[in-house]
Amino acid sequence: MPVDVLLVSLGSTHGWRTSDAAFAGALERAGASVAVVRAARPREVRTLALTDLAWAVAARRAAVRGIAEHAPRAIVYSTSTAALLWPRPGAIRFDALARENRPGRHGVWQRAVEARRVAAAPLLLPMSTVAVGDPARAVVVPPAVAPSGPPASERDVAAVVYASDPVKKGLARVLDAWSEARREGEELVVFTEHTVAPASGVRVERVDRERFRATLRRAKAYVVAPRYEDFGIAQLEALADGCLLVTTDAPGPYEAREIARTLDPRLVGDDLARALRTALDDPAPGYATRAASLVAPFAPEAVDARVASEVLPRLLGDQPVT
Repeated sequence: MPVDVLLVSLGSTHGWRTSDAAFAGALERAGASVAVVRAARPREVRTLALTDLAWAVAARRAAVRGIAEHAPRAIVYSTSTAALLWPRPGAIRFDALARENRPGRHGVWQRAVEARRVAAAPLLLPMSTVAVGDPARAVVVPPAVAPSGPPASERDVAAVVYASDPVKKGLARVLDAWSEARREGEELVVFTEHTVAPASGVRVERVDRERFRATLRRAKAYVVAPRYEDFGIAQLEALADGCLLVTTDAPGPYEAREIARTLDPRLVGDDLARALRTALDDPAPGYATRAASLVAPFAPEAVDARVASEVLPRLLGDQPVT
């Protein structure tokens, strides 16, 4: 059945799957018919260059299938990796580009191919102004983030970290800092699909969105030490649910880092153990209230308005790209 928009979702992480579903919902609320196809997870390989190739092949297969089944008027590739081997040009939705997060040999082929895809894309949909690329062909559409519910009556969890990719999210560094900073009775909850060695005061949970957000509502702090951060969706969710954000000053178009620095610069830096103790022992007054104000631009209704007024008309050719 023909649709207005085909969304080709890489879906490589829980965060991206959630974000893609929310973006598809915004398009539908704007009046578009939408079909979503997701790349099948490839087997694990050893290098980032090969990993991106495997995901790009999977995304191409999903796109070919989606185009044949749905005859879309427009296509959105969610992440630049999903667009690398596209069978047909489309808009590219991304948090960061390979030219920024795949330096040296890690992006030996991706950067060149990506540059051609970006040049050919009719529309770019970066998540932040930092990642805009070509402003003349871009509409910034942040991921929708909102509180998941009322805060728990007691914040009885000291800290939380979501580590879909333990290396990228710096889980080892977080665990080291926790070991140094932790006091008796305090607990760090780690959400991950990977194996974590047992440690005092550390509880490991499998990734489950509802449980993750419920734990955020009970937690005092969210802590992370990314090597490079493309955006920081989980961090924004933590802020929306009233957590203090403790993070390293990681490179990248790290939107959540700037908000965290505005809220309390003591919690952003390389000394994670010290920042953790500051968050737990000396939280800045009114932190949660100020955080709610700063994440307001990411509210679903704000994102919906931008999708309806700026994105959908351009996707469907009702408004020329200037």
